[in-house]
Amino acid sequence: MTLTAAVTLPAQLALVKQDLLYARERARAVCQGLDARMWATRPAPGKWAISECITHLNITSERFIPLFDDAIRDGRARKLVANGPYGKGLIGWALVRFSEPPYKIKTKTTAAFIPVNGEPMTDTLERFDYLQLEVQVRIDRSAGLALDRLRLVSPFDSRIKYNLYAGFCLLAAHQRRHLWQAEQVKQRLTSAH
Repeated sequence: MTLTAAVTLPAQLALVKQDLLYARERARAVCQGLDARMWATRPAPGKWAISECITHLNITSERFIPLFDDAIRDGRARKLVANGPYGKGLIGWALVRFSEPPYKIKTKTTAAFIPVNGEPMTDTLERFDYLQLEVQVRIDRSAGLALDRLRLVSPFDSRIKYNLYAGFCLLAAHQRRHLWQAEQVKQRLTSAH
């Protein structure tokens, strides 16, 4: 039996982990009281249902996790150590800021990130919880590395690169964006009844 020492995270990473925990709470809250019909109902043509918003977040986390793993391995191999403070870089900063709700510009996602299967709400939420924990594990594993010196290629657009710290922040901001979107859908659907 091995014991794992508690990870002491720099404040910046602790805040990102807190954002991920809060996202789990928001996802549960937005689904509270929904039946299967409301879960899958689009509020208008071309708008996503709550199910699509959360499934999209699951797809996004699934695409980011291997990128986080690669960057962490690279940092360990190159012995790039630091405990912050971390910068997001200009591109990372702009993407995080652009992603924050309430958003002013709507963008279309690439085909790989469009939810296509209508999973039941409980399965989707369980997957969301699991992936949130997996991302938090990556944050813990990254502690002690120079996160702003480790590069990621965006899973959305291979022409865009940013650092690992920006990647963690971007994932959290992206979750806030789509959970806000899901909350707006729920509000619209419940006010119509």
